[in-house]
Amino acid sequence: MFIRQPFDKFLEMEYERTTENSVKVTLPIKELYIDSAGLIHGGIISTLAEVALCNTVAPDEQGRQQAVTVDLNVTFLKSSKSSVLTARAFAVKEGSNLIHADCLIYDDEDHVITKAKAVLFNK
Repeated sequence: MFIRQPFDKFLEMEYERTTENSVKVTLPIKELYIDSAGLIHGGIISTLAEVALCNTVAPDEQGRQQAVTVDLNVTFLKSSKSSVLTARAFAVKEGSNLIHADCLIYDDEDHVITKAKAVLFNK
């Protein structure tokens, strides 16, 4: 199960759990997500990263997220005009309250365009 949020549904994200604490999230790119330079807007890429990172922690039975972002770091490595982006995220360390998670985002040619990491608070 994944976090159920109208915003993620609006963006048409697709989810796949690859292990107990890792996920793959894909995002089809729409014209609306392109900035004035003709590239995918950094805010869209950051959103994809955060959604993937938060989904490394399984939601409750009603699809409510169990962890919230305390700190998010996004590093843009390469610009992209890709038609789809794929985020692969996994929990690195899970403590009693804090979870550290990492994410890589790939373009449609399987190039890493962004890396992100987050500290999540497990509610």
